[in-house]
Amino acid sequence: MPAPAQARAAQSQFDPDRGWRLHPQVAVRPEPFGALLYHFGTRKLSFLKNRTILAVVQSLADHSDVRSALRAAGVDDCAQGPYLHALGVLVESRMLVPQEDHL
Repeated sequence: MPAPAQARAAQSQFDPDRGWRLHPQVAVRPEPFGALLYHFGTRKLSFLKNRTILAVVQSLADHSDVRSALRAAGVDDCAQGPYLHALGVLVESRMLVPQEDHL
């Protein structure tokens, strides 16, 4: 595997102790059930199933790591599992990027 592909793969691995943010090409449309996310670069659509995950996604850039964003949204440490899974899926689909990424 070439070095640039390895670097991209390493960046796309979800780490909740790291800072993340929405990709600049992602639009968020709040809905009664949560939200729709649309990535204009990849043309992918994702659904956020509740308003708590929407609040977390919208506030990620304001926090140094994912766990801090979850706590700020009222998600206790023992209840973070489903949210961490959902955020990991968003990282895999390139909806979220590391905070230091300026793509």
